[in-house]
Amino acid sequence: MGSKTVDEAGTDTGTEAKRDEEDVQLTKDGDTAADQADAEAYEDDEQYPDSGDGSDASVGGSGVGQGAAAVVSAGLGIVSLTGSWVGTVAQARDSLYGQLETAQQSSVGTQLKELYGDSWNANALVAGFFALAALIVGVVVLVRPAFGNPDRVQAPWTKSVAWAGVSLGVIGLLLAALKYSDILLSVPAGG
Repeated sequence: MGSKTVDEAGTDTGTEAKRDEEDVQLTKDGDTAADQADAEAYEDDEQYPDSGDGSDASVGGSGVGQGAAAVVSAGLGIVSLTGSWVGTVAQARDSLYGQLETAQQSSVGTQLKELYGDSWNANALVAGFFALAALIVGVVVLVRPAFGNPDRVQAPWTKSVAWAGVSLGVIGLLLAALKYSDILLSVPAGG
């Protein structure tokens, strides 16, 4: 709490009086001290645009889109390895077509190929599509800073997650190619 004193002329000379004088004091340009402080803050914001809370979209955005794309890339990579509903439906559909096209008198090898081999390949194609999508999205996230604001640094977690998506995409593509070419888990030959 400020102390208040009154001088011989009857004017306040305490802390409150000094605050009132500072609020009304004019500078050489005719601006108040508060206006001058606002102008200095504005100059600091122009000189150091990233020193704020990151909400200024004109500076380069907050990187939310890149982070989301990195997470999508990793998610697509995981789906390519674990399987998806789309792959299961494609596999079941191809198996059904194989049942309809295979005659009762066909050899066991032909029935295995039509019923299981083709549906396995359909599942491998869908997994390969998800892996390729993960790879593309991850690479786009990683190369995006090269085409943007050179002063804007990409968040380290975004790079890490994007690299995870790229890695999972490469592994998923490799496994899909091995499954499709019957090198990995091929359909047994029937007699």
